[in-house]
Amino acid sequence: MKLVIQRVKDACVTAEGEETGRIGLGFLVLVGVMEGDTEELCGYLAEKTANLRVFTDGQDKLNLSLKDVGGQVLAVSNFTLGGDCKKGNRPSFILSAKQPLAEELYKLYVQRLREQGIPVETGRFGAHMEIQMTASGPITL
Repeated sequence: MKLVIQRVKDACVTAEGEETGRIGLGFLVLVGVMEGDTEELCGYLAEKTANLRVFTDGQDKLNLSLKDVGGQVLAVSNFTLGGDCKKGNRPSFILSAKQPLAEELYKLYVQRLREQGIPVETGRFGAHMEIQMTASGPITL
């Protein structure tokens, strides 16, 4: 599973013209499920996401997590994270997990985040989506 985590002041996603998720302070997480990913990995990455210390404390040090700041997550599925651009000019997505496994593990990652006490909004799996955000930092992992 590949995650791109962007610290944001706010973010929203629309799918086919309909807003499906909106958050304030927290993370925009692009989620790419890869062949060979497991349920255990979803839990591990959800715990890691919830506890990443990339928010500033009173001394302007990156010491606080999503849990500490009451942050939210906007989780958006993104199969193109599995893109391989080594050969030619058109990426190969052979490493990206196929349906229904990809959707199942994406939803499990979201569920595991919620079990960590993190409010989570989502996009729409498999849809063309548009994302707006105000990056904070920028801090991107």
